[in-house]
Amino acid sequence: MKAEYLAIMTAALWGIGSFFEKKGLLLGHLAPGVGAVIRTSVAFVILFLFALPHVGDITKAGYKPILLIAIGGGLLAGALGIISFYAALKVGSLGRVLPIAFTSPFFGVLVAVIMGTETITMRVALGMLLTISGIVVLTWK
Repeated sequence: MKAEYLAIMTAALWGIGSFFEKKGLLLGHLAPGVGAVIRTSVAFVILFLFALPHVGDITKAGYKPILLIAIGGGLLAGALGIISFYAALKVGSLGRVLPIAFTSPFFGVLVAVIMGTETITMRVALGMLLTISGIVVLTWK
């Protein structure tokens, strides 16, 4: 499947999932950390089943790729990002929280450019500028 289709599917799943996450936090009067643990626990079971046939790849990968995923995905995006997201969901409207939270591609591309693993073309720069401009319009009070 093309990367763009998978990305659209990701956006739809994250957006729709966010609706249910916010509803659950408010309905259950749950702290953001509790919501994050529920989310992560369910995801862990499903992801573990998907990963099970490939667990042997971990020993072949070496420590650096594992460390990068643990820090980037586990600590930053996983724990700290999800806690921040759930705290924002609990107190803010979806129409303001989601557009701001999903400026994440801007930060990812920015780091990739700074680290020298990606280059910015005029087309990418314009697309990012339009995306950020749209988010400003959506969230402006």
